[in-house]
Amino acid sequence: MSNGILIADDNARMRELMRMLVETNTPFKVCGEAENGAEAIKMAKELRPDLVLLDLTMPGMSGTETALLLQVVQPRPKIILFTMHADGLNHELGSIYGIDAVLSKADSIGTVAGHITRLLSPKARKRNAGEQKRRIGGMKKRRSR
Repeated sequence: MSNGILIADDNARMRELMRMLVETNTPFKVCGEAENGAEAIKMAKELRPDLVLLDLTMPGMSGTETALLLQVVQPRPKIILFTMHADGLNHELGSIYGIDAVLSKADSIGTVAGHITRLLSPKARKRNAGEQKRRIGGMKKRRSR
């Protein structure tokens, strides 16, 4: 059962547009909306979303800082980072922060909906569960040293 998608963007209009995109172009529902990174982390712990749509530039805490902190939320949500400048933020940098996809706010509805659907497909969920077990196992080994 899907816990839904959390949208984090400081622009209320953008959150509204993202909600409409998700709920009319994917089989998923939005479970919450956050105005900033701190609120997104708090809501992610409470709502346990399957995916967080995260704006890069928010007041207080950037999208990349928020993504880093979301890595410890269990179960770890998939993360799509949105930016006006997707070309400037390469995917390798996104992987450092635990970001599953970096998209431009100018991308087509089909592109965004396709990434959401692929990341939340049953195969992707199984892969994510395996990655979490390996990551947690590695953390335990480092702590015991």
